[in-house]
Amino acid sequence: MTSLDPALVEEAYPLQAHLGFVMTGWSEGYSRFELPLAPFLMNRFGIPHGGVHAMLLDTVMGFCGSYTGDPDQTQMAMTLSMTVNFMAQAKGNLMIGEGRKTGGGRKTFFAEGMVKDETGIVIATGTGVFRYRSR
Repeated sequence: MTSLDPALVEEAYPLQAHLGFVMTGWSEGYSRFELPLAPFLMNRFGIPHGGVHAMLLDTVMGFCGSYTGDPDQTQMAMTLSMTVNFMAQAKGNLMIGEGRKTGGGRKTFFAEGMVKDETGIVIATGTGVFRYRSR
């Protein structure tokens, strides 16, 4: 895990604040978020809803390609394409998502992501294509 400079942490956006996930790592080509599991995140089977996995993967993959190192120079990205692979059921109480930039160019980038729980079980993986957004 990469250490997180508190000066680089952005204020939580509305969905992030509502669901309760927090950034715990961010550097060039890498991001990490954690989401404590709560009853409102569960599906009818009592396990995290698949949309929660997808949201966390989308977040970590988008952020991993958007790092600038300067809080006054934010870089936004939009998801163009994303795949999600559901691997296992979470056994713990915390979802940990990590994203890594795997390539790209001036306008788009590629990323891979993984979601595991605090016990180390990999519960989902994904890949995505993202477009840098100009402000």
